[in-house]
Amino acid sequence: MNASKQSQALPRTAVRIGFVLSLLLLIASAVAFYYATLAVQKGRREAAASVNVTITGQACEPNEITVSAGRNIFRIANRSDRAVEWEILDGVMVLEERENIAPGFTQALTTRLEPGDYAITCGLISNPRGKLHVQPAANAGPAAKPNLTAFIGALAEYKVFLATETDAFVDAATAFANAVKSGDLAAAKAAYLPAETAYARIAPVSPLFSDLDTAIDGRADGFGQREADPAFGGLHRLEYGLFRQGSLEGLAPVADRLAADAATLKARIHDLRIMPESMVGGAAAILERVAAAGPGFGDSPYAHADLASFEATVSGVRKVFDLLRPVAARSAPAIAASIDADFAALDKSIAARRAEVTEALADPAKAELGKAATALAADLSRLRDMMDLSQ
Repeated sequence: MNASKQSQALPRTAVRIGFVLSLLLLIASAVAFYYATLAVQKGRREAAASVNVTITGQACEPNEITVSAGRNIFRIANRSDRAVEWEILDGVMVLEERENIAPGFTQALTTRLEPGDYAITCGLISNPRGKLHVQPAANAGPAAKPNLTAFIGALAEYKVFLATETDAFVDAATAFANAVKSGDLAAAKAAYLPAETAYARIAPVSPLFSDLDTAIDGRADGFGQREADPAFGGLHRLEYGLFRQGSLEGLAPVADRLAADAATLKARIHDLRIMPESMVGGAAAILERVAAAGPGFGDSPYAHADLASFEATVSGVRKVFDLLRPVAARSAPAIAASIDADFAALDKSIAARRAEVTEALADPAKAELGKAATALAADLSRLRDMMDLSQ
C-alpha cells in the first residue's frame, strides 16, 4: 500500500517540477523577448535619428542639413582619396569634430546641439562649407547646464597658463620670422621647432579660433593643391620651404603673416571664453590629430622633429587634465584613474624614445605612441561625457 502511494506521488511531483520549470522558461523567454524588443527599438530610433553625410573630394553630400535640437548622431563617410575631417562650427569656434577619417571609412559623431545655424567643414579646408540648421525641439524645456562653480579655479588658472604660453609663442614666432627674413637658412631651421612646440602647448583650445589655427598650423593635406595651394601658409609652409625645399625663397611674406597672426592670437586669447568642455574636448581632438599615422605624426611633417612636437602636445593636454583632476576624481574616479594610467604609459613610451636620442621616429615607434595617445583621447572623451560637459 505504501509502495503504491509512493509510486503515485512521484509522478505528481515530477509533473509539478516540470510545470514550474516550464513556467520559469516561459517567464525567461518573455523577459528576453522584452529586452530584445527594447534593444531593437532603440537601434531603430538611433538609426532613424542619425544623419548620413558623405564627403567627396570637393564637397559634402548633403551640404545643407536640418536637425532638431538636442542629441544628434552624424555618420560621416569618407569617399575622397585622402584622410579628411568633418566639423561643426559656430563662427570660428569648432563645436564638434571628427578628424583623420580614412578614405573608405565611416565614423559616427554624437553631440547635443542648441538651436541655431552653424557651418560644417566638408573635408578639405579649401572646400566650400556646408550649413547645419538646428531647429528647436518640440516640447523642449530649458537645457540643463553643468554647474561651473567647481571649475572656477581651474578655468582661472588655465587662462593664466594660456596667456603665458601665448606670449612665449609670440616671441618664438617673431624670432622665427626674423630668422627667415635674415637670409640665414641654418638660423631659420633652428628657430622653427621652438615656434612649433610653443604653439602645440596651447593647441587644446585651438578649436575656439579655427580661423587662426588654420592660418598658423594648417597642414598641406587640408588644401586642394597641397603644398602648392596659395592658401597654404603658417608654420608648416615655412617648414616645407626650409626642410623639404631647402630654400628661403618667397618665404618672407609668409613669415610676416605668421608673426602678425601670432599677435592677433595674443589679443584673441585675452578675450577668449574658456569652458571645461572646450578644454577636455579640444585636448582629445588634438591628440587624435597628432597621433594619426603618416609623415605628419606629431605635427612636424617636413622637419621630422616628431618626438619634440608630440611631447609638446602631450604637455599641453596634461595641463588641462591636471587642472580638472580634482573635479574629475570626485565625479568620475574610475575614468580619472584610467587617464592617469594613460599618461603613465605615454610617459614611459616617450622616455624610451628619448633615450634613443633621435627626433625622427620609425613607424613602429609612431604606432606605439599613437596607440597610447588614442587611448588617452578616448578616455578624455569619456570624461567629458561622464562629467556632463557638453556644448
